[in-house]
Amino acid sequence: MRHRKAGRRFDMPTAQRMAMFRNLTTAVLDHGYVQTTEARAKETRRFVDRMVTLGKRGTVHARRQALTFVYDPKVVDRLFEEIAPRYAQRPGGYTRVVKLGPRNGDAAPTARLELV
Repeated sequence: MRHRKAGRRFDMPTAQRMAMFRNLTTAVLDHGYVQTTEARAKETRRFVDRMVTLGKRGTVHARRQALTFVYDPKVVDRLFEEIAPRYAQRPGGYTRVVKLGPRNGDAAPTARLELV
C-alpha cells in the first residue's frame, strides 16, 4: 500500500526522476516556461515554487541550497537577482499550468508550466 506517499513515480528510478525535475526546473527558471506533459508540469511546479521561495530569502545559505538543485549557476544568479524580486510581495503560487491538449503521436495531455 502507498498510503501517505505524495507525488507521482513516472515509472522511473528516483535518481532519474529527480534529474528530470531538476532539468525541468532549470528550464523554467531560465526560459520562463516549459512545455511538457500535464502530470510532469504539475509535479515540477512544487520544485519551481521552492526555488523561488529560496530566491526570496536572498541569503547565502539559500543560494547554496538552490545551487545544489539547479544545474546552471547562471540560472541561480538570475533567480536571485531578477525573478525573486518580482515576487517579493506575493505569498506563493509563482507558477501556472496551462493545459494545451493532446500531444501528436501518443495523445498524452500536454501543458505549459510558466512563471506567473
